Amino acid sequence: MSPRLDEQRPATSCTAHEDLATASSAITPEHDAHGAPDGPGHDEGHGLAGLPEIPPYDEVDAVDARALSKTLFARLASLEEGTHDYAYVRNTLVELNLALVKFAASRFRTRSEPMEDIIQVGTIGLIKAIDRFELTRGVEFPTFAMPTIIGEIKRFFRDTSWSVRVPRRLQELRLDLAKAGDELAQQLDRAPTVAELAERLGLTEDEVVEGMAASNAYTASSLDAQADEDEPEGSLSDRIGYEDHSLEGIEYIASLKPLIAELPYRDRHILSLRFVSNMTQSEIGEELGISQMHVSRLLSRTLVRLRRGLLAEE
Repeated sequence: MSPRLDEQRPATSCTAHEDLATASSAITPEHDAHGAPDGPGHDEGHGLAGLPEIPPYDEVDAVDARALSKTLFARLASLEEGTHDYAYVRNTLVELNLALVKFAASRFRTRSEPMEDIIQVGTIGLIKAIDRFELTRGVEFPTFAMPTIIGEIKRFFRDTSWSVRVPRRLQELRLDLAKAGDELAQQLDRAPTVAELAERLGLTEDEVVEGMAASNAYTASSLDAQADEDEPEGSLSDRIGYEDHSLEGIEYIASLKPLIAELPYRDRHILSLRFVSNMTQSEIGEELGISQMHVSRLLSRTLVRLRRGLLAEE
C-alpha cells in the first residue's frame, strides 16, 4: 500500500523512491527529480518549503499522485497567483495528473482525429479543472476533473469534426435524434418514423427532417473513394453524372425562343423540319411543294434574322 505523501517528515538523504515514501524534503532545484530549470531557487522558493520531493512523473502511481496532489493543492491555495512559486506548483499538478487526460482520451481512440490532438485538448480541460478546484469542498480531484476533461474533448469534436459547419442547435438536435431513434427502435422493433420522433422529442416534423438533413453534414466521403466489394461500380465520381456538352447551348436556346416566336408560320415550320426532324432541303421542298433552292433561300434569310436578333440582345 502506498504511503501517505501529504505527511510532513524531516528531510533525509534517501533515493527518489525513498523520498516518495517519506515525503521528506522541499522542492528546490537541487531536489527536483527532473532537474527542471524553472524550479524555484533558494531566494524565491520560500513558499515551497516543507513540500515533498517530486519523483519522475512516469514513476508515480495513481494513489501517490492523488496524495501528492492534495499536498500541492493545499500549498497552491496559500500562494499568490502570478508568482514563480504558484506557477511551479500549478505546472507540477498538471504533470502529475496527465494520466487522467490519457485515460479520458482513450475513450475516443476510435475517432479519426490524431490521439495527440485529443490529449492536447484534454490537457486544456485539466488545466481548467486545476484552476477551479477547491480542496476545502472535500471532493477528490479526479472525480472533479474528469467531467471537465471529457467535456473539453467533446466540445472539440462538436466544433471541429463536422464536414460542413452547421449551427450548434442542429448539432445538438442530431444527438437527440440519435438517442431517441435508438430508444424507439428497441421499443417498436423497427425504425421510427418522422412523426414518432417528433412526438418523442416534442418537436415538429419539419424540425426533425431538418435535423436529419443536418446529420448528413457530419461526415463526408471522397469522390475518389472506391465502392464496396459487392458493388460493381468504380469510385463515386464515376457514378454521380457526366459532362453534358448540350448545357453550353441552353443560354442561346433561351434567347432564341422569343425571336423564333416572332417568325411567320412558314419560316418556323421550315426550321422545325430542318433542325428538329433533321430533313434535308430537298425533302422539305417536297413536303411544302417548293424547290430546294427556294428552301435554301428561306432558311438563309431566317437564320440571318435570328443571328441579328441575338447580336442585338448582346
